[in-house]
Amino acid sequence: MTIFPPDPDFGALRLELARLRAAKGWTYDELAARSGLARRTLIEIEQGRTIGTLKTWHALAHALSTPLDELFATLCNGHEPPEKNSG
Repeated sequence: MTIFPPDPDFGALRLELARLRAAKGWTYDELAARSGLARRTLIEIEQGRTIGTLKTWHALAHALSTPLDELFATLCNGHEPPEKNSG
């Protein structure tokens, strides 16, 4: 029997991006300049038109001075994240 993981909450991830950007008082242009990403890419991610690549999220995490694992933790909103394997 195959057990599938819960669906990731991409809406929560994009809302977290918007929250972090707003907390810094940055416009799309400011975040674009700091991340090296296109303004249009940022708008499309925040508006839910695209998810973005891992490389995109890595650039955003660095620009926002936020650990990538903390940013991605929002994907597990509404369900328990997987347990860390200690072995």
